[in-house]
Amino acid sequence: MAQLFFKYGAMNSGKTIEILKVAHNYEEQDKTVLIFTSAVDDRDKIGVVASRIGIKRAAIPVYSETDMYAIVEEQTTTPFCVLVDESQFLQKKHVLQLANIVDKLHIPVMAFGLKNDFSNELFEGSKYLLLYADKIEEIKTICWYCHKKAIMNMRLVNGKPVYQGEQIQIGGNEAYIPVCRNHYFHPPLK
Repeated sequence: MAQLFFKYGAMNSGKTIEILKVAHNYEEQDKTVLIFTSAVDDRDKIGVVASRIGIKRAAIPVYSETDMYAIVEEQTTTPFCVLVDESQFLQKKHVLQLANIVDKLHIPVMAFGLKNDFSNELFEGSKYLLLYADKIEEIKTICWYCHKKAIMNMRLVNGKPVYQGEQIQIGGNEAYIPVCRNHYFHPPLK
């Protein structure tokens, strides 16, 4: 039975490498997958899923006007699974399209992304995935400063934590680190 999965984790938890691994596992069995990624994330190139360890793969970029359901429905070969990277940047309508892919086309969908932003607010895509997903799974990583589980994303500017600003600012290790709750509120002084 097809289901909508939301797999979330803090920055640096391996979400993208996991999506690439899932795609590889399907394709190794000659089962096609369709991969989407948010057009908001342009660190590598728009329409590219890229892991920090250097593995990259082309994907269908999702813009505000993208109809993910229509794209999946129009495929000449029905995919065995739909994978979505950077799902926190989706809009509510995109999440509902993913739910329809599961419910009407009977294709499993796995969405990977952040749950909360650097100020501990939910992203729109994450909010609606938490509401509509059949299964929710945390991909764990550890705090940059200690051995505890990281559950928050700390934004850095010139190496210093910031807690205000625009919700979306694309960046990697130079701009964000995964931290536990304690170190989010009480970062070590350098």
